[in-house]
Amino acid sequence: MNLLLLSNSRSPDGGYLDHAVELARELAGGRTKALFLPFAGVTTTWDEYTDKVRQALAPAGLALTGAHTVQAADIAAFELVIVGGGNTFQLTQQARQRGWLQAVRRSVAAGTPYMGWSAGANLACPTICTTNDMPIVDPGGFDALGLIDMQINPHYTNALPAGHQGETRDQRIAEFLAVRPEMKVIGLPEGDWLRVRGKQVQLGGPHPARVFQGGREAVEVTAPALLAG
Repeated sequence: MNLLLLSNSRSPDGGYLDHAVELARELAGGRTKALFLPFAGVTTTWDEYTDKVRQALAPAGLALTGAHTVQAADIAAFELVIVGGGNTFQLTQQARQRGWLQAVRRSVAAGTPYMGWSAGANLACPTICTTNDMPIVDPGGFDALGLIDMQINPHYTNALPAGHQGETRDQRIAEFLAVRPEMKVIGLPEGDWLRVRGKQVQLGGPHPARVFQGGREAVEVTAPALLAG
């Protein structure tokens, strides 16, 4: 596997994918023809979303084609798969219904690089069950691409506003692990990413991440920690 899985798309100053350009260039390794799955976009059109990402990643030498404009059978024409953030449930629903889940899984297993952020990072996991998103549509199942054997919780923070009585993020992850104790969950703060090469999974970015496993205390790790491999 050759993957780049980012927690989020925006830098602290609001720049869109600024922190991802050089990472995307390294991942692509000279490849230019990129397929973009815009299906997580809900409050923007998929054409608009594709154009936005196309402009942001142009400095990395990438030329994007929106997956909504081609068929899953055309995946062999592309050298890189990019999956944007937004709503993970709609992303999974549309990718499944249009045949992209199976097509992308096969292509990436055969060596095609994969880049995703937020919902796009969730889609790379065994399931989408550690997303932060509302289930605005029925995804037709919670199974995802299974490109890695751990779960990601993007935008991770355990902060709780004063007076708020809802569950913390750690409590939500603990609920997941209560029913799936065999899984590992990476709480990935904004600004961080996972770089996957083969079976090796390495943390990148400026902030400590947290590793959750069933029956164990959560562990804080800092880049360039090796999380697998």
